[in-house]
Amino acid sequence: MSARRPHNQSYADVAAKPAQGSSDVAPAVPADVIYKLLGFTAAMIAGPIGMYFLTVNTIFSGSSTLAGITAAVTANVVLFAYIYVAWTEDQEDRQAASKSDSKKAQ
Repeated sequence: MSARRPHNQSYADVAAKPAQGSSDVAPAVPADVIYKLLGFTAAMIAGPIGMYFLTVNTIFSGSSTLAGITAAVTANVVLFAYIYVAWTEDQEDRQAASKSDSKKAQ
């Protein structure tokens, strides 16, 4: 309850007043993260479906079971690739933060 409204003012009056201080208008998620997510989403959709239809008649001679297994493996490869990219990005962020912390300590 630390953000109480002053006496004799309605909630609409308080909301109509501009916020004091500067406003942070930076996006919550950087654009490169969104692009990576969209790329992996497209790969997760197109990769397994494409591999199924590519292999069902050309490699496995109509065996939909083997083509389905190939599609499942492809989906797992895309998932592991996404996890690896996120993990390496997180490591880079941690290294950058530790470097800035060590510079502040000096």
